[in-house]
This record gives sequence, structure tokens and C-alpha cells, in this order.
Amino acid sequence: SKLSAWDVVNKYKESQLVEIFSKYGEEHYSKRIACAIVNSRPINTTLELVDIIRKSTPKTNTKTHCATRVFQAIRIEVNNELLNFEKSLKDVVTLLDTGAIISVITFHSLEDRLAKTLLKNFSLNCRCDKSIPVCRCEGKLVELVNKKPICASEEEIKLNPPSRSAKLRVARRV
Repeated sequence: SKLSAWDVVNKYKESQLVEIFSKYGEEHYSKRIACAIVNSRPINTTLELVDIIRKSTPKTNTKTHCATRVFQAIRIEVNNELLNFEKSLKDVVTLLDTGAIISVITFHSLEDRLAKTLLKNFSLNCRCDKSIPVCRCEGKLVELVNKKPICASEEEIKLNPPSRSAKLRVARRV
């Protein structure tokens, strides 16, 4: 990719930063953080960025570091992750043989929401545009094996803390 994290931090307009921090990081203080970043440019190291984020957000008692959501948002923007995830999932489903199982593990709410929506849409009897009077699609592509995601148990989370955010969704090709 020609886009780098440095480009996002140092070249994006304040409004663009607010949008990606809100959309991809689900950051509550995206406006404050974006304003502080724009006023502190140029920013050349991750430690500088962390310091700016720390100073522009209130202290909380959460286990998550104050810069986690912003770094996630920047990473998603630079790597175009959600678009790639969506395209890959669509491609994989259409390539599966009848009876094949697809298992999708997501690690944050944006991925999970996208996986849930795509698998649900693939499980509909008709995916055609509602303005078209006659169905022209292949019909249902998958059957959901689990309606709700499978999450790690308390015991697994104790043994493997990062598993707390993992969600598993399963579907079978029909």
C-alpha cells in the first residue's frame, strides 16, 4: 500500500481523522484526539502519538490502553481491512462446494458485524434488489449453523486473555 500510518496521522484533515477514529476505532473522544493530532503535527513516532492521545482523553479504569482504538482505526484505514475482509468472505462463500463449512473468527466488533451481516444475507432465500419483480439470484447460498456467535468460556479467557474478544460464526454451503 502506498498509504502509511504516518500519512494518515500527518496529512489527513481533522474531519477525516474524526471519521476514521469514530468509524473504525469506535473512539468516544475522536474529535478531541483528532484536534490534538492536527495541532501537534508533525508526529514522527508512535510514542509521540500515544502521548498526544493520553493528554487528550480522560483517565479511565478500563484494561484497554487509551491509544488502542486509535491505533486500530489507523491500521484498518491503512490496510483497507474491512473492504478486504468483506471481499474475501464473499469470494470464499461462492467458491465453497455444497455441504462445505465456513468458520469465521472475528476479533473486534466491526469485523463481527460485517461477518454477521454477510452470512445472514447469504442465508436469505432471495438476495435480489427488492425493486426487481422476479428473483434472479441463485437463492440461499448458506445455512447458518449457529445464529449467535460462539465465544470463549470464562476458563479459556483466564488461560488465554486475548480470546475474550474472539467470536466464531459458522455456516454450511447449500
